[in-house]
Amino acid sequence: MKEKLEEMLVYSEKGKVISGVLGILIYSIGLNLFIVPLGLYSGGLMGICQLIRTFLTSVLGLQFGSFDIAGIINYVLNVPVVILAYKVMNRIFVRKLVVILTAMSIFLSLIPIPAEPLLDEPLTGCLIGGIICGFGIGTYLRAGCSGGGFEVIGLYLTRKRNDFSVGKMSMIVNAVIYSICLVLFDVEVAIYSIIYMVFYSITMDKLHSQNILVEAIIISKTNNDLIEQNILKELHHGITHWNAHGGYTEENADVFYTVISKFEIATLKRIVYSANPQAFMVVKEGISVSGNFVKRL
Repeated sequence: MKEKLEEMLVYSEKGKVISGVLGILIYSIGLNLFIVPLGLYSGGLMGICQLIRTFLTSVLGLQFGSFDIAGIINYVLNVPVVILAYKVMNRIFVRKLVVILTAMSIFLSLIPIPAEPLLDEPLTGCLIGGIICGFGIGTYLRAGCSGGGFEVIGLYLTRKRNDFSVGKMSMIVNAVIYSICLVLFDVEVAIYSIIYMVFYSITMDKLHSQNILVEAIIISKTNNDLIEQNILKELHHGITHWNAHGGYTEENADVFYTVISKFEIATLKRIVYSANPQAFMVVKEGISVSGNFVKRL
C-alpha cells in the first residue's frame, strides 16, 4: 500500500511538472510574439532581465537577432535563488524550480521574436499578450511550480518577518522597473507596460488558487506527531488537534484542524498520506476567516 502511495505521489508530481512546463511555454509565446516586439517590459526579475538586455543591445551595441538573451540572463540571475531555495525549501519544490527555469530559458531563447509587432495597435497587443502570459503563469502556479525570481526571495522573507508579503515586494520591484522605463524611454513604453501587467495580473489571478482558503480536517491514528510537525514545518500554518474516539472502530484517534490555501492542498495531502496512508481527510472550500491568518501571496 505504501509503495503504491509513493508511486502515485511521484506520478502526481510528474504531472504537475508537465503542466508547469506547458504553462511556461504559453507564457514564452505570449511574451516573445506580442510583448517584446512592442518594446514593452514585464515586472519582477524578468523585467530587470529585459532592461539588462536593452542595455546590452542599445548601449553596448551587441546584436542577438531574433534570439532573446533575456531568457539566458534570467537563468543566470536565478542561480542564487535556486541556492536559497535549496537551503530553505523542500526538495520537490527545488526540482520543479530548476525544471521550470530551464524550460523558460529554452523557450524564450528558441521562440523567434518578430521583427515588427504582429498587431499595429499597442493596446490590442497588450491585451492579447497579457492574457496569454497571465494564462501561462497561472497554469504553472496552479501546478505548484515556481518561476524563481523575487517570488522565492519573498517567500523566504515571509518566514523571517510576519509583516512581510510577496505582494508588497512585487509592488516595490515593479514600481522601480517602470520608473526606470519612464526615465529611459518615452511615457508610452511605461504606460503600455503597466497596462500589459494589469491584463497579465487579472488573467493570472483568475487561474491562481493561492488566495482561496479551505479548511482541512484530518483524522489519524498513527504517526500523528509527524503529521503535526510537518504541517507546521512546510506549510507554516497553525494547527489545532484534539483526541477523538471512533464510533465504528471503537479506537482512539487524533483530529487535526487547519486552514490553508487551495494552492497548498496537494502539499497537505503529501504530508498526511506519506505519514499515514490510512488517514481520513476532509477539505472544504468557500470559507471566510477572521483572526490571525495571514495570506502572504
